[in-house]
Amino acid sequence: MATALTAPGTAARPDLTSIQRRTLRLLFTTQIVGGVGVTIGIAVGALLAARIAGTAVAGVAQSAGVVGAALLAVPVTRIMDRHGRRPGLVVAYAVGAVGGVLVVLSAVTRWVPLLFLGMLLFGGGTAANLQARYTAVDLAEPARRGRQLSLIVWATTIGAVAAPNFAALADRITTGWGLPPLAGPFAFSSAAFVLAAVVLLGLLRPDPLLTARRLAVAEAPAADLPPATDATAAAVAAEAPAAGGGAMPAAAPVKVRAPRGAGMRAAWSVVRELPAARLGIAAVAVGHLVMVAVMAMTPVRLGESHADADVLRLVGIVLSLHIAGMYAFSPVVGWLTDRLGRRAVILGGVGLLLAACAVAGTAGHHTPRLSVGLVLLGLGWSGTMVAGSTLLSESVPTGVRPSVQGFSDLIMGLAGAVAAVVSGFVMQFAGYPVLTLLAAVAAVPLVALALRPVPTGAPDEEG
Repeated sequence: MATALTAPGTAARPDLTSIQRRTLRLLFTTQIVGGVGVTIGIAVGALLAARIAGTAVAGVAQSAGVVGAALLAVPVTRIMDRHGRRPGLVVAYAVGAVGGVLVVLSAVTRWVPLLFLGMLLFGGGTAANLQARYTAVDLAEPARRGRQLSLIVWATTIGAVAAPNFAALADRITTGWGLPPLAGPFAFSSAAFVLAAVVLLGLLRPDPLLTARRLAVAEAPAADLPPATDATAAAVAAEAPAAGGGAMPAAAPVKVRAPRGAGMRAAWSVVRELPAARLGIAAVAVGHLVMVAVMAMTPVRLGESHADADVLRLVGIVLSLHIAGMYAFSPVVGWLTDRLGRRAVILGGVGLLLAACAVAGTAGHHTPRLSVGLVLLGLGWSGTMVAGSTLLSESVPTGVRPSVQGFSDLIMGLAGAVAAVVSGFVMQFAGYPVLTLLAAVAAVPLVALALRPVPTGAPDEEG
């Protein structure tokens, strides 16, 4: 099965620098807006679930959002693969907005199944925020990919810091409208997701992924081109006139093979053949697993040694420091990723994760030492996330890049969900020190994988 792509026109090559600069500004803005919506849900989701369904299932309802983000990565990246980044991000935010509305309705009706469905769909906001980091590197220069990806990750910090204030304000306003307490923040989240979707729908033009594919079609021999579907071919052709005010240089029609499937099975086939892609996915998934396992049970650990009146205040301080470690230094991590190399930063991230487990696991009831451990945990996550995502993005051809990236987010989300569930049982039966030890053991195989020499150049560039 083949599809003809003809590179039309004779105008000059698009100005990729200006397109990329505009794309980064737009993604940075929508990442802040979307980050506010996601963090509001995280901040009040467990409390609302406890009031509707009881404390026993509050954690399960919260985990539904994590699972939803992982599962939604599959259809969202399929949309991106066929039609570009813009419709994929818009659909993800729209699904998140619908989820927020369903959560509000569940608070009004106190219908528990509706709450779980709403939280599952609410994960669309997280899926969009995660995919935005990949959108940032579609047209990035190889020497700046780490920094530009980390810039979008860093934008989440602003949303995370601002969200608690918006949550309280939204709750006060909507309570006056007759909504139940804690329902208003989810209404505000839905509005934030809709705003981000509308902005991306109107302004993310030209689509960075379709522009990258159009350049690959125009500049590469037919034998070296990545696979493309009929829908991709049509989308690329439709995008061509908008990419920087001119079409690509004239070229003969190019035949691009179209695979029968561009989903998770195709993504796994690609990853299985590329050691660098396997390392990128492993770094993202293992770093997330270790972080979630230790972070999820830290509030419980604090509750074991402090009075109820102090626990919430201490949890807020410790987790705020942890979030700062995750996001605040991501531009520095991105710079190091470009300067020192992807594998070096992945190894550094694993080292920080191991140090975090050692410090937190031996902190006992010493809260300042535990706080240091959580900061190190956030920094280690940032290293594996930024460097792993950058390595993955540049290691696979543009034709299958969205599917592989969605596969990575699926694995990462499921790893986090499993870690959250298992950590509770380990905490109950063995304690926090054993939990941190097992988390450290889980990170060790990544060291061996990262030490293996693998090619890190992009296949599209190496030919």
